[in-house]
Amino acid sequence: MPTSISQNIDKVNDRLHRAARKAGRDTSEVTLLLASKFVDTKRIKEAISAGARVFGENYIQEAKLKIDSTKRKPVNWHFIGHLQKNKVKVAVELFTMIESVDTFELASEISKKAKTANKTVNILIEVNLAREKTKAGVDPKKIDKVIKKISALPNLKIKGLMAIPPSVDIPERSRPYFITLRRIAERINRERIPGVFLKELSMGMSSDFDIAIEEGATIVRVGTAIFGPRPPKPGVQKEATPKEKKPVKAETKKTTTTKAGTKKAEPKKITPKKTTKKVSTKKVVAKKTSTKKVAPKKISTKKTTKVKKK
Repeated sequence: MPTSISQNIDKVNDRLHRAARKAGRDTSEVTLLLASKFVDTKRIKEAISAGARVFGENYIQEAKLKIDSTKRKPVNWHFIGHLQKNKVKVAVELFTMIESVDTFELASEISKKAKTANKTVNILIEVNLAREKTKAGVDPKKIDKVIKKISALPNLKIKGLMAIPPSVDIPERSRPYFITLRRIAERINRERIPGVFLKELSMGMSSDFDIAIEEGATIVRVGTAIFGPRPPKPGVQKEATPKEKKPVKAETKKTTTTKAGTKKAEPKKITPKKTTKKVSTKKVVAKKTSTKKVAPKKISTKKTTKVKKK
């Protein structure tokens, strides 16, 4: 039988405690963040009842519905997805931390909206450790420069770094990336940039968070280990299932073709040019044929006159 969310949280906490003890760390140093993308509100409330206190969301609209329905709960919400500039205002209002700041331009927009809202927003700088083209994040070689620029912005507090290592078959293979992120944070802290101390390291997910804890993670983002396999995005099946897609496309193609076929005005615009050319060529041909018909008559008359002269 499938385990309950409460049982899954207990299992994850056991893993967390074992990893912390193995690394000689206090478990209070590590925050368990429940990645709740596509998880319905009922199951989130079940997790809250089981002791969960921090959740992470990837989409603003989806998050707003969940946050509004759990306002009276003692819960903090982090934004962990790609944040668009046009959604920054709402993000500043909803989240206690934005973990996925990956450009100075985005940080500048967050700063402006935070200033307008008269609040200070905690942020993490996302680092693209493997320089993957399909992922967001600051290039590790440019991270120092980016942090120095962002640190000068008002109403922002850089609390640490976040990273999503490449997908691997064996969790142990994620360890080098976790080590790299920790060392980047340690190096930047040694630079003593005014107003910057990178305390938080958000790294590690369901398959490898215990390894991340061993390497210094302070926030681990766990989803499937608690909620099970991620459900499909709400509304996707209703909006366009594979069965629905085919007839819709077929119908649109048919209607366009039928419209193109029934509308004689459109083909006439094209065909008149062709038909005029054809007509003109036919006229030319007709003239030629007519001249040929005349020519034999002339020849025949010449022959008859010659005969008469003889």
